[in-house]
Amino acid sequence: MRYSGFRVIKEALTGHKGWTPAWRSPEPKAHYDIIVIGGGGHGLATAYYLAKEFKEKSVAVLEKGWIGGGNVGRNTTIIRSNYLLDGNEPFYEFSLKLWEGLEQDLNYNAMVSQRGILNLFHSDAQRDAYVRRGNAMLLNGADATLLNADQVRDECPFLNFDDTRFPIKGGLAQRRGGTVRHDAVAWGYARGADSRGVDIIQNCEVTGFRIKNGVCSGVETTRGFIGAKKVGSAVAGSSGRVMAKAGVRLPIESHVLQAFVSEGLKPIIPGVVTFGMGHFYISQSDKGGLVFGGDIDGYNTYAQRGNLPTVEDVCEGGMAIMPMIGRARILRIWGGVMDMSMDGSPMIDRTHIDGLFFNGGWCYGGFKATPASGWCFAHLLATGQPHETATAYRFDRFQRGYMIDEKGVGAQPNLH
Repeated sequence: MRYSGFRVIKEALTGHKGWTPAWRSPEPKAHYDIIVIGGGGHGLATAYYLAKEFKEKSVAVLEKGWIGGGNVGRNTTIIRSNYLLDGNEPFYEFSLKLWEGLEQDLNYNAMVSQRGILNLFHSDAQRDAYVRRGNAMLLNGADATLLNADQVRDECPFLNFDDTRFPIKGGLAQRRGGTVRHDAVAWGYARGADSRGVDIIQNCEVTGFRIKNGVCSGVETTRGFIGAKKVGSAVAGSSGRVMAKAGVRLPIESHVLQAFVSEGLKPIIPGVVTFGMGHFYISQSDKGGLVFGGDIDGYNTYAQRGNLPTVEDVCEGGMAIMPMIGRARILRIWGGVMDMSMDGSPMIDRTHIDGLFFNGGWCYGGFKATPASGWCFAHLLATGQPHETATAYRFDRFQRGYMIDEKGVGAQPNLH
């Protein structure tokens, strides 16, 4: 079924009896050409592009829970490409361009809203760092605009400019950044992949890999063995646990990242705003809720819930940048499990096991990377070669000394 305004009108006039399920619930086959482990945004996008761009006819996505139950439905929905380093900026700009055409490509309303993102700076040194980042963005074909304090005040008069420990001196804006409805991304990719013949198998947990003589021939699951020529893992915060079943030890740690939503309010915040002297970022959803977050919890965990010290730290950042947020009531809190790599950048690469591939280590960048991650992983699975924008995302960069240390904090994933 193709969605359109005419279809909505027709169904409204006929009692909405013509809608069909967005995707099937098939039984797993005995064998596929390619299996993608993980039914989140990255896994579904990979399957979609495998079918659409690389014409793969035998693809399955295995999800241990339900579609949209993992990190793809547990984030703050921000998309952007305001990175500095050559290993990252081309990739995230590629992703942002895919976001811009996503709804037309999928025939699905993902609520892509390019309302812009503004990174505030509070010192001369931070301003100089943002000038450098903005120039790097421009050189890679992205957009960047440096704003002074008066320009920021015109756009965001509600911010605390002067009566604060860290006065706002300006900001770096990317007008093409913004937000997307996270659940709709999962649903849209699932629907698009299913319509091209991909089997999306929910409630199917991978419990092991069948590996012989260094070759992976399939996966053991709670629904039996499923054979495959190639297996790709895209399970975010569960990467360490899943890949350990194949004897692969990853250079990542898993930490929980909490997100918060307030009660619905009238339009206040024009786009995404980030605090330069603390880890706090905020936007406003189409339903009016303030959506915000901050640092990850500082301990390793696989739980989708956090603790109170981080809640306090995030609220302190919000009060410092915009004291009026103290009058808003929190409606709900949730947590996603972040796969934090040793340099804050991801990995899209083959493993030392023939037929087994890996996509993970996304840290905070997972949601915004969804389209490009899926495309590049599909390219790797289909051709055996890395995509031109993902050539730096190799496992051996740690051994070769080519880390992509975007935040400059070294091998401390709790600080990225």
